[in-house]
Amino acid sequence: MDKLTKYREIVKNTILKYAQFKPSHGNIELHPVFDETRNHYALMQVGWDQDKRVRGNILYLTIKNEKIYLEYDGIEQGITEDLISQGIDKNDLVIAFMPLEISV
Repeated sequence: MDKLTKYREIVKNTILKYAQFKPSHGNIELHPVFDETRNHYALMQVGWDQDKRVRGNILYLTIKNEKIYLEYDGIEQGITEDLISQGIDKNDLVIAFMPLEISV
């Protein structure tokens, strides 16, 4: 399996794992979104918490030049360790929402 295919599968499986969790409050659904043509991967939330509408990203990742860019990580402990433990090379993981001088 080539690197891009491997990384796509790891990212999708990780997002699907988190999509199985039920938010602790509210009536909120989690929706995995995969665009393999453009290599965009997200976990979205949508629903209601009391009288407030909830919607937006929980996770957003892109793959560019055989690297995974973590654009947004709203998971409490973060997903970097999950990705690394499944086979993502630490050097191929870019925390895009942090300054470049901060590493994984």
